[in-house]
Amino acid sequence: MRAAFADDFDGPALDTEVWIPHYLPQWTSRAESAATYEVAESELRLTIPPDQGLWCAGDHEPPLRVSGIQSGVFSGPVDSTVGQQPFTDGAVVREAQETQWGWTPHYGRLEVRARMELSPRSMAAVWMVGIEDAPHRSAEICIFEVFGDAVEEGASAAVGMGVHPFRDPAIVDEFAAERVALDVREHHVYAADWRAGRVNFFVDGARVKTVEQAPDYPMQMMIAAFDFPERAASAPAGHVPVLAVDWVRGG
Repeated sequence: MRAAFADDFDGPALDTEVWIPHYLPQWTSRAESAATYEVAESELRLTIPPDQGLWCAGDHEPPLRVSGIQSGVFSGPVDSTVGQQPFTDGAVVREAQETQWGWTPHYGRLEVRARMELSPRSMAAVWMVGIEDAPHRSAEICIFEVFGDAVEEGASAAVGMGVHPFRDPAIVDEFAAERVALDVREHHVYAADWRAGRVNFFVDGARVKTVEQAPDYPMQMMIAAFDFPERAASAPAGHVPVLAVDWVRGG
C-alpha cells in the first residue's frame, strides 16, 4: 500500500519520530554513527566537517566518513548478524537498536529536492532499502547517487540510479550512472516512481531511466553524504561535503 508523506524541513528541528539521525548504527554505535546536520532555512543540511570520525573505524575498508539519516531502523541483539544493510559477510551487531519505523512506503512516487557541494573525495545519495525484517526483503532503489569526481561543475553530472538486489533473489542488479545536464550545486528534483514490476527514474520531471522490476515490500529512505579519506590528495584541503535537502515527498 502507498503511504502519503511530506517533510519540508521547516524546523526548527528534525522530526525524530520519522528520521533517525544516524547511519546504520547497529554495526557500530549511535555515538559513532551520528550525523552532523542542521535544519535551517527550510533545508536539512548534512555535512562532514574535517574532525568527524570514521564510520566503523577499523572494520570498514576503505575508510569512510558518513553523515546520514534514515526513516527506519531495527536490529537483532549484540553479536547477532541481524540488521539492515550489512557492509560485509558476517557483520555482527555492535549496539542493538530499538525498532523504529518512521516512514516505510510500499510503492508510490518518491521525490527529493536537493542540492550538493562535493569534491572528488565525496559523494551524496538518497536511496530506498528494504526494511529487512526478513533477509530477502533487502533490495535497494537508488533515487540518486552522485560522486564528486563525476561532476562537470556547472554543466553536468553522472547520476547513479537503478536497483540492487543485495539478498533479494527476485531482483537482478540493474544500475547505471546516467550523464545529466545540471548543476548539482543548485536544487533539483530527483524521483523514482515505484510500481509493481517497474521503477521509473526522473530528474526535474524528465524520465531518465526505467527498470522492469521492483521490490515488493516496505522500504525505508536513506539520505547521506559520504567522504573517502584515502582520496584526500584529489580534493581541496578542508573541503566540507554538503547534501542539502529542501523536501521529501512520497505518495
